[in-house]
Amino acid sequence: MGKSKNRPAEKLTPPKEGAGDHLHTLTRAGLSMIPGVGGPAVELFQTVIAPPIRKRQQLWMEAVAAGLWRLEEKQRCIVEELQNNDSFIDTVMHASQAALRTADEEKRKALRNAVLNAALPNPPDAAKEQVFVNWVDQFTVWHLRILNLFASPDQWFAKHGKQPPQWSIAGSLSQLLIAAFPELANQRPLYDMIGRDLYQRGLLNTEGFHTTMSGHGAMAKRTTDLGDEFLGFIAAPEDALGR
Repeated sequence: MGKSKNRPAEKLTPPKEGAGDHLHTLTRAGLSMIPGVGGPAVELFQTVIAPPIRKRQQLWMEAVAAGLWRLEEKQRCIVEELQNNDSFIDTVMHASQAALRTADEEKRKALRNAVLNAALPNPPDAAKEQVFVNWVDQFTVWHLRILNLFASPDQWFAKHGKQPPQWSIAGSLSQLLIAAFPELANQRPLYDMIGRDLYQRGLLNTEGFHTTMSGHGAMAKRTTDLGDEFLGFIAAPEDALGR
């Protein structure tokens, strides 16, 4: 990619209001048209609901703009050219809608990373980008955490400074999971459901977490190629920029 022109950071500073602000305007207008609702409901929406929506939108735009600016500084993309990239714009729109629907910071970071990766050369095809963004929107944060764990258990435990299970003879993936996330110890219905979700979408190659296996087998990689591609798409592209 050719060297991008130097431009002031203000060019990438998001405006205080954008097209997404019409969401609460339209909702307010709709409330005012409901017989018997009118003013009080509109006032409630204005004072209680609208400010957090605007705050989420502003923080989201600032995070995306800062990431794009850094990519351009590293000559990974030319921001002004992205306005002509329909696939990128589609991803921005889908990710922005999903970001406004969640207060979870991990999911918002995953969505922001998806937008930044869509801005890079040779992104996944448009259909895959949409599927990946939809998954982040639909999944809980535990789906993302568990998938990350099983992509490389050894690396996960080393990165997080935790001790993996010490099996004398045999173990199970559920023991590995609880060692990584003790808060799930009494949440078997939850993590079993998440395991099925990830397996049915083709992201994990194992449906159940309770089969007895060797310790070596329990620490083996469990994500599929599609799972790895999904995780790569929602990982921070800055991780490869030599921070």
